Amino acid sequence: MTIIKLRGVKNLESDIRLSQLYSQFDILLTELRKKELPDSIIQTINNEVEEINTSDSLTTNDLRKVIKKKQTAILRLIEKDLKLVPKNYYRTLWLALGMTVFGMPLGVLAGVLLGQPGLFAIGLPIGVAIGVTVGTLMDKTAAKENRQLNLEIKY
Repeated sequence: MTIIKLRGVKNLESDIRLSQLYSQFDILLTELRKKELPDSIIQTINNEVEEINTSDSLTTNDLRKVIKKKQTAILRLIEKDLKLVPKNYYRTLWLALGMTVFGMPLGVLAGVLLGQPGLFAIGLPIGVAIGVTVGTLMDKTAAKENRQLNLEIKY
C-alpha cells in the first residue's frame, strides 16, 4: 500500500502562505513514502490526504486551516506510533518546556532568595538554554536511530 499524492489546488500561486504550506505538506508525504510504514498508518494518512484532495470548494484561508490540521494530525500519529519526527522537533518542544518547567521556577527562586521580585525573568534565558540543549540532544539521538524525517516543519 502506498501513500496517495496531493492533487493540485487552484489559486495556489495567488496565496504565498498557502503555497508554502501545501509544498511543505507535499514534502512530508514524500518523506513518509520513503519509510516502511504499517498499512494501518498508511490508510489513516491516505484518509487525511483524501479530505484535502476533496476540498475544492474551500476558500484559501479555510484550505490553509485544513492542511495545517491534517499535517498536525499526521505528525502526531507517526510520532506517537512510530517515533518518527521531523528535524528540530524535540528542540522546538523542549524550548517551551525549558522556559516553563526550568526557567520560571529558577527565576522565582532567585527573586525570592535575593529579595528582588523583578529577577524572576532571569530564569527564562536559563530555561531556554536548558530546553534547547536537551532538545538538540534528543534530535541527534533520533537522527542516529534513523527516526528523523528530512524535513523541518515551519508553522
